[in-house]
Amino acid sequence: MPLHKLEHFDPNYRETFGGDDVKALVLYTEGGDRVGSVVDVLVDDHGHFRYLVIDTSSDFLGKKILLPIGLSRIDYPAKRVYVDGLSRHQVEGLVEYREDMVVDRDYEENVRSVFRSPNSGVTYDRNTYNYETEPALYGLKNQDNQTFKLYEERLIASKQRIKTGEVTVGKHIETDTASVTIPIQKERVIIERVVPTEAGKTVDSSELKFQEGEVARIEVYEETPEIHKEAFVREEVRVKKVVERDTVEAQETIRREELDVETEGNLQVQEHGTTTHEAI
Repeated sequence: MPLHKLEHFDPNYRETFGGDDVKALVLYTEGGDRVGSVVDVLVDDHGHFRYLVIDTSSDFLGKKILLPIGLSRIDYPAKRVYVDGLSRHQVEGLVEYREDMVVDRDYEENVRSVFRSPNSGVTYDRNTYNYETEPALYGLKNQDNQTFKLYEERLIASKQRIKTGEVTVGKHIETDTASVTIPIQKERVIIERVVPTEAGKTVDSSELKFQEGEVARIEVYEETPEIHKEAFVREEVRVKKVVERDTVEAQETIRREELDVETEGNLQVQEHGTTTHEAI
């Protein structure tokens, strides 16, 4: 089964491990001696950690080696990896790992032979060997240092602007019949024939004047209505919009995981870094 560098297998491996980066860890022995630093991880086709690539250039012999993952205990909060029983003699006996090399089955066996216990009873067969054969070398030691996450749900409020309607303001023409009353004046001629007071009296012949064609002219007028239309501003319409503010309250059931600690026997359990929810 071919091996892959962690970043080649999963380019987003940091997100996969919740932001933890195994490449940032420093390798120490259980006694506290620094061995080197983790510069890469080799995984199989299923993404299982198989080897830590350790750079010992500043601490041991100036070379990179492969450390089977089962020999290590990863402590992400302390940014350290602890290894059981790794000695300078073992580092000297390990074949050097180079970035450009192909890690084949024979190379892996050379690495395993340095760490394998004489009492393991494992007989290597390159055609049938699998990693489950030696859990001491490839099984993660979670029993000594387990990390699990407590999750809780939160309500996240956000706003989305949606169109709820549309107002169209325009104008149209309506027709109507209007009436107006206008007083007018008309002139007319009244001809009255009356008996004069001097009726029956003799008129002096010298004053008497008979004439033909005498005409009296009187001009007669009347008013005629003149109606026309004028346009004027009746009212002004202003269209604008205002923003009304309101508060909407929503309720939802959320879940939170809490830690349950059960002990048996006379044990002292000390918890560090408790959250603000509750301290044990």
